[in-house]
Amino acid sequence: MTRTDSRFDCSETHSDCRALRHDSRNLGVVDQDDLPFMLCPPGAETATLLVHGFTATPWEMRPLAEFLADAGIACLAVRLPGHGTSPEDLAGRRWEEWLEAILDGYQILSKEFPSIHGMGMSTGCLLLLAMAKENPFSGLVLFSPYLRVLHRLAPYAGWLRWLRPYHVKATEEGLSERYYNRRPVAGIHQINRLLQTVRSQLPHIVCPVLAFNGEGDQTVDAESGRQLVDLLGSSVKIHAKYGPDVPHVLTREENPCRWSMFAQAARFVQEINSPGTFVRPDAISGERVR
Repeated sequence: MTRTDSRFDCSETHSDCRALRHDSRNLGVVDQDDLPFMLCPPGAETATLLVHGFTATPWEMRPLAEFLADAGIACLAVRLPGHGTSPEDLAGRRWEEWLEAILDGYQILSKEFPSIHGMGMSTGCLLLLAMAKENPFSGLVLFSPYLRVLHRLAPYAGWLRWLRPYHVKATEEGLSERYYNRRPVAGIHQINRLLQTVRSQLPHIVCPVLAFNGEGDQTVDAESGRQLVDLLGSSVKIHAKYGPDVPHVLTREENPCRWSMFAQAARFVQEINSPGTFVRPDAISGERVR
């Protein structure tokens, strides 16, 4: 089990988060680190809803959550149905079920916090965007957003799922317990369906957005992340594209620039709540910003 910072952890004392964790256990999640969690720093007046990526779990968002909590920002990380259980479970899920889990998290935070921000990793970004039109966020921070998956067969997942139900992909050392190495092709089909919905909604999303992509991404087309941001209707939208040493998963230790990104995310939230404090990404990281 991963050792985590528990100073602000209220996962088992906050009744709504405790209920989410209970439901996840009943649905087959065994590893404690894969359960939904909540961090509640004293005096927090704003909160972030954290959404992990496809085949991952809330564990993926823990380092970001702890950084935000240190900055005085409360965090709730939800678990998408079919994740942290089995590839077979995920194969039977629809993206609408994933969206419902995020809506549940949003409603939990809205009971206590007047200002709610969304932060997603990869497919988690798309799900936050899918609900942003009807459920206003104070702001969104998108880690590896995309409009295109790199695998050449991804667009054909709708019929390939019947011929080849699973795509076997070796996971990196030490991550085999965190990410499915058998990825259900039916899940890629759901992502394609989700992308169709999100594309049509982008011009109608007007909240401030900060987005990051890395040129070292071998999972999605990083350039399509910039295109996604360009299509947003937001008057405030910033896209930072990092170099080839920055991979797809931006919230974990394999990203050498993660602390810079986390700092920018925290400052972005703080600027929205207290205008005049945000520092542009290029002033912090020295990386190319578009």
